Amino acid sequence: MSALSFPPELLLKAQGRGFGMKAAIFDVDGVLTDGRLFIDDAGERIKAFHVLDGHGLKLLAQAGIAPLIVSGRDSAALRRRVADLGLAHASYGARDKLAAAQALLDALQLDWADVAVIGDDWPDLPLMARAGFACAPPNGHAEARAAAHWVTTARGGEGAAREFCDLLLMAAGRYAALLHGHLTTLDGSTR
Repeated sequence: MSALSFPPELLLKAQGRGFGMKAAIFDVDGVLTDGRLFIDDAGERIKAFHVLDGHGLKLLAQAGIAPLIVSGRDSAALRRRVADLGLAHASYGARDKLAAAQALLDALQLDWADVAVIGDDWPDLPLMARAGFACAPPNGHAEARAAAHWVTTARGGEGAAREFCDLLLMAAGRYAALLHGHLTTLDGSTR
């Protein structure tokens, strides 16, 4: 039994063509982070990522929904986070996010109707407009929130991406099995 629930009409929209989304595109600054940039004296960018979001990305991958990172910025911190999560598909420093996302989708032979997007600002709007399902965090720009099919309750960098992941997993019918797998210990017993 899950503690989470989403409205049926939202689950239907997040299903895409009925089989669940095949990929999910994530913006970074403002979605996987709170949008603030910390730059030290040496010019290094420092970012804070939420562990809930990271686990959500890993759960998507386990469920066969490819997490794709499309970021307008590039940094050592972001590349480290993507590597630590074992994510296979990312575009860094994308001046044209639509072209970067299209290249990733072409490589995976995916259509926009089978893709969900979470973004928070104007550069994400072309992706959100084409996606089968679009989402934004509540601290995103007004235009991103208006373009979204759904706005999360958690803010960017504070669990918004995890809510997005949980919704996609539920819509695809994969959430319960993943949760059950986490309730089983290595010796096979359950809590």
